[in-house]
Amino acid sequence: MSTMNISLPDSLKSFVDEQVSECGHGTRSEYVRELIRKDQDRQRLRGLLLAGAASAPASPADAAYFEGLRDRVRKAARPGSRG
Repeated sequence: MSTMNISLPDSLKSFVDEQVSECGHGTRSEYVRELIRKDQDRQRLRGLLLAGAASAPASPADAAYFEGLRDRVRKAARPGSRG
């Protein structure tokens, strides 16, 4: 694992220390790692949303779509069914 040093103003350092003690993080590093992971997740989700928005329209997910989906699941769940 690599080491990275950061500089924070006293107000941010105090905030981090509060979060560590209040939210059950063992260390400041754990808190910062969690923030980075959440940011990565947010960026991945944003990318997926943008890709979905840029994709071609699909058929609507209406009642008929869901009934067909239920039928496929029921058929796949039958004993001896091969899906």
